[in-house]
Amino acid sequence: MRCVVLDDYQGVATELADWSGIDVTTCREHLEGDALVEAIGDAEVVVIMRERTPFTAALFERLPALRLLVTSGMRNASIDLDAARANGVTVCGTASTSEPPVELTWALILGLARNLVRENNSFRENGPWQSTIGTGLAGKTLGLLGFGKIGVKVARVGAAFGMDVVAWSQNLTADRTDAEGVRLAPSKEKLLAESDVVSVHLVLGDRTRGLIDADALRHMRPSAFLVNTSRAAIVEQDALIEALSANRIASAGLDVFEQEPLPADHPLRTLPNVLATPHLGYVTDGNYRTYFREAVEDIHAFAAGTPLRVLG
Repeated sequence: MRCVVLDDYQGVATELADWSGIDVTTCREHLEGDALVEAIGDAEVVVIMRERTPFTAALFERLPALRLLVTSGMRNASIDLDAARANGVTVCGTASTSEPPVELTWALILGLARNLVRENNSFRENGPWQSTIGTGLAGKTLGLLGFGKIGVKVARVGAAFGMDVVAWSQNLTADRTDAEGVRLAPSKEKLLAESDVVSVHLVLGDRTRGLIDADALRHMRPSAFLVNTSRAAIVEQDALIEALSANRIASAGLDVFEQEPLPADHPLRTLPNVLATPHLGYVTDGNYRTYFREAVEDIHAFAAGTPLRVLG
């Protein structure tokens, strides 16, 4: 079977799994439109990294040879599953672990709190010695928007740092937060107002899209950090840029963006109070080995007539 792996930015897909028996081609650059259709061509199988390339009804209709779409993870909001079924395409997923995005969340929080990028740049450029004063986390309040498996693990690290942890989401109950020694905020606004660090760990959906808008950002403290390793659309981009530009919040740590890769002239690339990473939340050696190994398993199982890990 001919297979195309999309968005293999690091060029590691074929190194991390045994693709024997599969005619595999990888694409390291992000492709869209005609270039994407041309790259896939008559491939029967496409492997994608979660939500890097949307598979819409219009795209499925332009790929008549496609029979199997494999995504990393067991949830991918950028795949039109109804369109896949209508076009005779089976969609399968792979396992993933929650530890990598938890770790990256804390990398961003600590990077902001201790001004690591600025101090590292100054060190390498022989600039001022100790030019900033860091923010200690012990005794500060960590506010979590979302308290699923990732949010819970972020909370445990916050507690280990001696932080007061508070959480909120629309259906969150005190039973769940009490079990982790975390306070339940009575409202989103109350959480934003009392938190020194706000970290987003919600699933993107109709109720969470644009949840952090201009009004929500006005509830945050001028000294507070906002960290988003979840989904960009949960935070209104223009409102965030305005709040950062006016220093209405101290800084933001971002791993997700409305457009990826982010355009070279995007304002988020130039704001001095933004610490950003290029959507690295799940990008670790362990996760990648699992993704590509199970993608190969999905392909062989599909070829044998017994698809594994079917979505939808």
